[in-house]
Amino acid sequence: MSRTPPIATRRPHDASLHGETRIDEWHWLREIDNPEVLAHLHAENAHARAWLAPLDGLRDTLYAEMLARIQEDDDEVPWRKNGWWQWSRTETGRQYPLYLRRRDTPAAQEEVLLDLNQLAEGKPFLQLGALEVSPDAALLAYSLDETGALDYTLRVRDLASGTDLPLAIEKTEGAVWGNDSRTLYYLSKDEPRRTHRLWRHRLGQDGADELVFEEPDELFWLDLGKTRDDRWLVLSSASKDTTGLWVLDADDVQAAPRAVLPRRNGIELSLDHRAGRFYLLVNDRGRNFRLVETSAESPSLDDARELIAHRDDVMLEDVDLFARHMVVQERDRGVLKLRVWELASGRSWEVPFDESVYTAEGDVNEEFDTDVFRFEYTSLVTPHSVFDLDMASGERTLRKRQPVLGGYDPARYASEQFMARADDGTEVPVSLVYRRDRRHGEPQPLLMYGYGAYGFASDVYFSSSRLSLLDRGVVFAVAHVRGGGDRGRRWYDEGKLAKKANSFGDFVACAQALVERGWTSPGQLIVEGGSAGGLLVAASANLRPELFRAVVAEVPFVDVINTMLDETLPLTVGEFLEWGNPKERADYETMRRYSPYDNLRRTAYPAMYLRTSLNDSQVPYWEAAKYAARLRTLKTDEHPVLLSINMDAGHGGASGRYDALRERAEVLAFMLWQWGLA
Repeated sequence: MSRTPPIATRRPHDASLHGETRIDEWHWLREIDNPEVLAHLHAENAHARAWLAPLDGLRDTLYAEMLARIQEDDDEVPWRKNGWWQWSRTETGRQYPLYLRRRDTPAAQEEVLLDLNQLAEGKPFLQLGALEVSPDAALLAYSLDETGALDYTLRVRDLASGTDLPLAIEKTEGAVWGNDSRTLYYLSKDEPRRTHRLWRHRLGQDGADELVFEEPDELFWLDLGKTRDDRWLVLSSASKDTTGLWVLDADDVQAAPRAVLPRRNGIELSLDHRAGRFYLLVNDRGRNFRLVETSAESPSLDDARELIAHRDDVMLEDVDLFARHMVVQERDRGVLKLRVWELASGRSWEVPFDESVYTAEGDVNEEFDTDVFRFEYTSLVTPHSVFDLDMASGERTLRKRQPVLGGYDPARYASEQFMARADDGTEVPVSLVYRRDRRHGEPQPLLMYGYGAYGFASDVYFSSSRLSLLDRGVVFAVAHVRGGGDRGRRWYDEGKLAKKANSFGDFVACAQALVERGWTSPGQLIVEGGSAGGLLVAASANLRPELFRAVVAEVPFVDVINTMLDETLPLTVGEFLEWGNPKERADYETMRRYSPYDNLRRTAYPAMYLRTSLNDSQVPYWEAAKYAARLRTLKTDEHPVLLSINMDAGHGGASGRYDALRERAEVLAFMLWQWGLA
């Protein structure tokens, strides 16, 4: 191991475009089959270990204290479907959960559906995809990825014998049973791993599976589901801004897909079904969606009955539909709300919560004919909690609050939110949590997290591992920047495509506000983001490198132009609507202004900790590798640039829960070292 960074040879590759000469000297690091590339990645790992080896004791301490807070033997709250209860269980010393069931009858014995620990034996990685029990409860369709590249193989298990049928379908996504319990629908992927075909497999029937539907447009990805009442299979074909919906009769094994509405550019929608009526969430009257109901036999927006109108300040995010009620998830000026509707009377009421900054959303609700809605609740100080809500009476029952061992007392911690002001005057929420007795009104170490892409909201949640920072006097903050969905669909629109720079400006504004308000100082501020959040923190470091002590970027999307030029990669074409197409001059010029790899310059940078995985099919390993190589040639400081590569995983890192916890312990050790708290 050496504290001297590995040198990646410069091999000029002409990447010129639109009249600008661009020479990519580290393009060759994409050559995964090149022994020199693997040797360089191993050298990067050795270099990172050389720097982090003195922190091994701290890493082990962090791992031990984080593990000590976890109830290792634990059961999920069971949920009911077709006369059976299902749930998952973790056991001490075992990396993966078991999936279990028992009949809803007195004295029924539990049965093992799937033990991932057995399936993972001898494998460095394992991830579960589909897990679907047939309607007659006799068969289990399940799929596994053994590399981290999201290549799932679909199998079917006979639950009476516990043996798998002679069936293994590779490169699949999802699985839904027809109501006959012998017909299985699934999606397959093309070479760039886009879900593009729907297939029908009939158990016990010879011959090839039947191709039911194909989506030729590379902007669109297929998704497959089923209405809660089990009446219809729902096939969705969606781009970043347009949705087409088709339904298939779940009782008819010969059914062909039927279009619900003509696909219209810019119109997104989702569907559920009740009593011969489709309930549609649709954004035809505004970006924040409205809810309508229409005939299932002849659906039409022109004849639809509007149940909830579009509102400029409230995003209608989701609807859970049941026989007599529905629960609507709304985002009202950034605050999540659950509203229960009694369908017969039209009466509605909001579920009350005590905290002002929290996350509440539906949990597993498989049964249609029920008056009970199960939802999850968490906040920065409240552990993950599962409630059952009686939609008729309003009575709420806490089924489980995730145990935090070691005497966790939420009263010792405080959570709050304030608004930072971006350069254009936009107010950007910042959520904070800290330990009360460690806050003395002076600048202190602070970790700020951000994401800001795809319309995904950075909703707050409790983390028991985060206590290892809070208890050492670190403040944790979330910057709810534009590009995410934190304040509705327009918040997303203001941080994508030509307006992507708003995300980075917001993040810098949040950091500056934390300094100005006395929460921290530039020498004590570390920022963290993963995937598109890695782009966020790296681009912000280019804008204001002096504002941050260190940057932690995990599976970071940092080589924006080169990646978006490569249409063989899984996410490229579909994400032209998120980032733009650099073959178009205007989009190229936008990306050219912020792409972290292309905007590195000769200046002092914060310390950098980069984490990636060799088998990541979403943000390839070479983005972080190229970024580290180029950064080292330009930075004028002595701060380390560490690149850690998991050689056996994908986008989410290690798959086993203990391995993932060890990875997190190393990241926290790096942070504490940078804060001087090691």
